[in-house]
Amino acid sequence: MSFSSEVKTELCRSELRRRCCAIAECYGVLLTCNSFSPAGVKIITEHAQFAERLPLLFKKAFSVGFDSVLTRESRAGTQVTIIRIHHREKLASIYEALELPEGGNVALHLNRGVVEQECCEVAFVRGAFLSGGSVIDPEKRYHLELATAHRQVSAELYSLLLDVGFRAMETERNGAGVLYFKRSDHIEDLLTTIGAPLCAMRVMEAKVEKDMRNKVNRRCNCDSANADKTISASFAQRAAIGLLRKRGLLDTLPKTLTDIVRAREEDAEASLAEIAARLGISKSAANHRFRKLMELARQLEET
Repeated sequence: MSFSSEVKTELCRSELRRRCCAIAECYGVLLTCNSFSPAGVKIITEHAQFAERLPLLFKKAFSVGFDSVLTRESRAGTQVTIIRIHHREKLASIYEALELPEGGNVALHLNRGVVEQECCEVAFVRGAFLSGGSVIDPEKRYHLELATAHRQVSAELYSLLLDVGFRAMETERNGAGVLYFKRSDHIEDLLTTIGAPLCAMRVMEAKVEKDMRNKVNRRCNCDSANADKTISASFAQRAAIGLLRKRGLLDTLPKTLTDIVRAREEDAEASLAEIAARLGISKSAANHRFRKLMELARQLEET
């Protein structure tokens, strides 16, 4: 099951307590479904729990049932449920509850009078997500969107989301209006608000895990870079020591330099800090002595 399906499954568990909220949720479904017009209602969904919720939702909201419910297998092998209402009296009940003129072009406008209360605004967004929403698995990336075929409805949904406390980003896709969120905290808050707190927690957990992995990777990269520097420095230092030995100059060096030569030869992989600790000197002093050895070797190469 996709993460988007998990979210819709959790949303479908929301109780249908108040008729006003049931009407608002139905309204969100109708304005984002396949067809809502004077000719009838047609809702197509691949989500089984949403298909089971719809008859209860419409009964609570409008006291109507569906004229036909057909479940069949799609080309992709998934179960698709097609729900239709064509009965004139049932459509009239829907129009009346939504305070719309019967026979009007209902799909192009959101009647805000139906969703005045905050609970109804939230219910409307829940219905819009169940019918026209999707969210990507947070393990992959953060993206939640609400799509509708009608640009005016998309603009009015944008305004409604602002009232609820969410500022969506807007775009178009194949002529349809799309509102979307790409920040994990915004997605968490929206899912929690519309009734999917468990899935919101999944988004939060995914973000924490990603942050931890990123920190580990940065630390590993930093450690790797430091290790590369240590290896490169050690190689150059041992090359300088080899040249000084070849020219017979090691025995002429002061004790401060012969001590650091011995420390390097005893441990080729030791870091500057480890060499300094072994000799009981500061890193700055150890670095200074290695630089002195390198300078002596450079002078020999030039002669």
